[in-house]
Amino acid sequence: MHHILDLDRYPLDRPGSPEWQALVTRARADLAANGMFNLEGFMRPEMIASVVADLAPKFDTESFTHARRHNIYFKKDVPGLAPDHPALRQFETCNRTLCGDQLEGPLTEMYRWPELATFIAATMEKPQLHPMADPLACVNLMSYNDGQALNWHFDRSEFTTTLLLQAPEAGGEFEYRSDLRSDDDPNYDGVAKLLAGEDPKLHRLSVTPGTLNVFKGKNTAHRVTPVKGGRARIITVLTYYERPGVRFTDEENIGFYGRAA
Repeated sequence: MHHILDLDRYPLDRPGSPEWQALVTRARADLAANGMFNLEGFMRPEMIASVVADLAPKFDTESFTHARRHNIYFKKDVPGLAPDHPALRQFETCNRTLCGDQLEGPLTEMYRWPELATFIAATMEKPQLHPMADPLACVNLMSYNDGQALNWHFDRSEFTTTLLLQAPEAGGEFEYRSDLRSDDDPNYDGVAKLLAGEDPKLHRLSVTPGTLNVFKGKNTAHRVTPVKGGRARIITVLTYYERPGVRFTDEENIGFYGRAA
């Protein structure tokens, strides 16, 4: 794994060591303060270049274009909300996606590496995490070209792990509003305020290629702004769960990838 990740800077291969524990402690502090942590330079630059060169052409021949209008919940309706409630405002999302069964090599090797799941579990203060059993959704590679964006949404899982491989010339910024809702309070009025551009607690983040980002996205609204220019934004999404065997339904897979597993 040393040829893929900078394990001198981030000693994930030495769980329990003082250096590993210090990194976990730092990540936990960032999670508590910001709802996320970032490890810049996590993947080695030469590996990033190799992965992008090998996989970018596959977007032209094998990817699924995920293009649809949706609300922040990715649901047709929400019980208790009128169809015209401002929290159900519609947005456009568009990107190209390669699924787990279309990927091989360093990305899947990194995803299946047990020490990565062990480290993320420790940062999230969980006893264990498991790779997703869904062959499509486990690892995704997503490309956003000029004008394309991932619009406002909440994640289904408690947290999301991403690794940026290529930044665009402009745009493609990650915007988020931490803890906009809770398990006990959906805060529909607060959601409506955010979607109207009236939330002063909105944050914007730009990361460099090679950065690992772990983000609590279940109750934090977030989006990727439209990409501008001729260079695509390319990012991989790595999905883990506390229990083994998790899969999307056929309906979910068809909605996101155009096919069932």
